[in-house]
Amino acid sequence: MLLIKGTSESSFVNALIVIVKVTIVVLIIILGWKFINPANHSPYIPPPEKYVDHQGVTHSFGGIMGILGAAGTVFFAFIGFDAVSTAAQETKNPKRALPIGILGSLAICTALYLLFGHVLTGLAPVSFFRDPSQGGEASVVAAIQNFMPGYKWLADAVTIAILAGFTSVILVMLLGQSRVFYSMSKDGLLPASFSKLHPKFQTPYKGNLIILLLVGLFAAFVPGDVVGHMTSIGTLFAFILVCAAVIILRKKNPISNASLKRLLCLCFLFWESFPAWQ
Repeated sequence: MLLIKGTSESSFVNALIVIVKVTIVVLIIILGWKFINPANHSPYIPPPEKYVDHQGVTHSFGGIMGILGAAGTVFFAFIGFDAVSTAAQETKNPKRALPIGILGSLAICTALYLLFGHVLTGLAPVSFFRDPSQGGEASVVAAIQNFMPGYKWLADAVTIAILAGFTSVILVMLLGQSRVFYSMSKDGLLPASFSKLHPKFQTPYKGNLIILLLVGLFAAFVPGDVVGHMTSIGTLFAFILVCAAVIILRKKNPISNASLKRLLCLCFLFWESFPAWQ
């Protein structure tokens, strides 16, 4: 409903949410740094081994395969940066603003992820995060409560940061999805209702309502951990697919740069920004 109201309103709310969650992440990095136990980082990259989780699934841990496996698991962290490009029509100076928005946010978030991961893995040993009764899905909160005495308020704030993080990402992805459907509808690839603008707010409100229903049903009936893994591997596959398609199309079916960019953006964003397809 916020996206139907307008881009400026949703951008303002999103900015407030991002400020809250980034502030909490920075506080964890700064305050948790002095609680790092060097023994937990020795060795920094553990030797390769096999690890069986509580669901009986075998994973590679340590070494290059462990790093690649972990990267595939958390690849969803990089969803959303490209979605900024779908708002190009609503940007005053897209040629300047879009590269700054995409690359700048990517650089900042990557730095925060690295620092946050360094602090968190320094607070507690690996066994703590593996044990569902200790860490589990609330491992950040549990690590702060157990290894940062006197900072229970920070553990409580993490819950707020998680909710804020999900909310801001969902907001951006739904914005991108509605704009992708709008462009595809304009090109005749989807029914005309997806490009129907609200008479007052001038936003593709019908597309937003359809997406609201589809995503809401998917989120309500599919387990969260399944959605997370599907989203990660789907995003990783989409990135690989688009990168390969650029090379193949350039060689086998050369077309103008503008047409190629439009085609790839539509295909990629349609796949990447809608979790149900993944």
